[in-house]
Amino acid sequence: RRRTAGPAAALAAAGLLLAGAVSALPGAEAHAATSFNSGDVTANLWEWNWPSVASECTNVLGPNGYGAVEVAPPEESLKQTNYYWWDVYQPYSYSLNSRFGTASQFASMVSTCHSAGVKVIVDAVINHTAAQTGTGYNGTTMSDKYNNAIYSSSDYHHVGDDCPSSDGQIDDWSSLTQIQECELLGLPDLYTQKDSVRTKIAGYLNSLLADGVDGFRVDAAKHIANADIAAIEAKLTKTTSGGAPFVTQEVVPGQTPSEASYEGTGHLLEFNYAYQLKSAFNGSVSNLSNLGTGSGLIDPAYATTFVNNHDTERNGSTLSYKDGDTYRLANIFQLAYGYGSPQVYSGFTFTGNDQAPPNSNGFVTDTDCSNGWYCTDRDRAIESMVGFHNTVGSAAVANWQSKDGNNIGFSRGSTGFVALNNSSGSTTYTYTTGLPDGSYCNLIDSCATTVTVSGGSASITLAAKSAVAIDTATYTPPSGPGSGGSGGGSTVSATFDEQASTTTGTNVYVTGSIAALGSWNTASAIRLSSSGYPIWSTTVSLPQNTSFTYKYFKEDSSGTITWESNANRAVSTGTAPVEFDNSWNVADADATDVTFNEYATTTWGTNVYVVGSIPSLGSWNASDAIPLSSASYPTWGRLVIVPKSTSFTYKYIKKDSSGTVTWESDPNRSFTTGSSSGYSTNDSWR
Repeated sequence: RRRTAGPAAALAAAGLLLAGAVSALPGAEAHAATSFNSGDVTANLWEWNWPSVASECTNVLGPNGYGAVEVAPPEESLKQTNYYWWDVYQPYSYSLNSRFGTASQFASMVSTCHSAGVKVIVDAVINHTAAQTGTGYNGTTMSDKYNNAIYSSSDYHHVGDDCPSSDGQIDDWSSLTQIQECELLGLPDLYTQKDSVRTKIAGYLNSLLADGVDGFRVDAAKHIANADIAAIEAKLTKTTSGGAPFVTQEVVPGQTPSEASYEGTGHLLEFNYAYQLKSAFNGSVSNLSNLGTGSGLIDPAYATTFVNNHDTERNGSTLSYKDGDTYRLANIFQLAYGYGSPQVYSGFTFTGNDQAPPNSNGFVTDTDCSNGWYCTDRDRAIESMVGFHNTVGSAAVANWQSKDGNNIGFSRGSTGFVALNNSSGSTTYTYTTGLPDGSYCNLIDSCATTVTVSGGSASITLAAKSAVAIDTATYTPPSGPGSGGSGGGSTVSATFDEQASTTTGTNVYVTGSIAALGSWNTASAIRLSSSGYPIWSTTVSLPQNTSFTYKYFKEDSSGTITWESNANRAVSTGTAPVEFDNSWNVADADATDVTFNEYATTTWGTNVYVVGSIPSLGSWNASDAIPLSSASYPTWGRLVIVPKSTSFTYKYIKKDSSGTVTWESDPNRSFTTGSSSGYSTNDSWR
């Protein structure tokens, strides 16, 4: 996670058949009241309801530099007794009261996302209407699929008149006529050659543009003649920001029509990109060295890339969340590599391919990333890689290195570098980074570790299924004689220690008023290590002789952030290394320190802890007890930050290598702090 600033990926708005009818995502002008993020990464929040999308734009997408959000089809659709995900691809009317929320909630979502700097792309189902009769989510009823609330029978292709197959379905996938004038899975196929049908479709899309929508994913575009799509686009109004709407089209690769034939009407979802990623990450990632037009993909100026979408994760043609760390690495690679405009897909978990999203009576409930949903867009490494993608912009891939079949590294010009280990074991290799010498924050672990570049190279150790990414936005130049650094760039090592009890899946971060601590942007905060839990620690490089403020926060697995309740902490650096000892919710002005010293002999593998009645001492929870140092064994000691003028009780415990806890004998010990500092105890195990 990191800042949103940085140059945008420069995508050419390809020479369109309808000049100005559609635009590349980064190309639309900004409305006077809205400042959009400059990046071209889209978060595909598939089948999230509108309040959840709005919240995600505000709390995740905007702060992390996503350029747009793609949302599910917003029109009224089929509502069945048994709910399925594909119900929303059977339109009942063009009303915006749907299973995802009301029309007013939809408009509010668009406005909220714009306020966060995020554009909104809508999944547009315009090739067909519903095949199944019944009642829709807004109460619209239908008893004849060819005569409904939107169209009449003459507005559809029919067997014998237009469709040459005997059953009215697509039976021959090499026949362009069948693909575009017969029915797909029984869905009534609209007669898009008719101007009245084109006008009605454009009217629906224009109503979305009036609500502030910035573009469309054209569902089943392969089943609409590209000339018909062009004619519909010619009827579209401009977006509320003054530009032409962005269009990307679903043209699944096959015998006919070709993907290239749709380049005149917008971007294309590049399925072959996702297929090639799966092949490489399940085989040899070194094969990705030629990914792009050299591997048979379309011109990147037209490509919308993805690792998976709702269809491919169900038919198994691509990776999915079920592939765990491999799926995560593929998303990291997509954002690092720079071909096309990337999509990051976040959907819901499923055990059956037809399963609906979490819902109440069919209406989709709020997204809970820890229950029923998986939120790839919130993964901290993915969030950071969105920033990396925006920072490196259009810089070319260079310095490609295949250390073995599963370990690769490459730079993006002289701006960024990524190394990736897709193997099941740890590896160490020296990579040519293409970057200036100095120290760099590892974006993948939110700067918990750093990478040192010397002579343009870096020795990088990667755990199994992990990666490292660095860029010049987090660059600290070398300093000292002969280093080439300047005195103004001199830094000092700063260690942050925060005593904080957490639940499983929750991490602790520090952020502050200077750029090295994220400039108060939680997306750029520094994650602390839990290796000394419940003491969370990290060491970072800060500018010398600098005053700043900082604070800690917790973030759980669903992305919910909880700040400390105390005031911002105010400190200064000098020229020597510094260490800041803190305790959760204990303000510096209210804090003092007690060094606990306990004389206790132990066997090998057993350690000593202190635990007590106040939160700073774990509130009597042995799991949150404070570990003591054995540096002066058999005396164990540690300085602990506790509140001033406070009485508390405490005790020591031992934990062996198996986790067995042994408490010292009663009674509890007691202590009272005053208003000064430097308190200590001298205790012996009893």
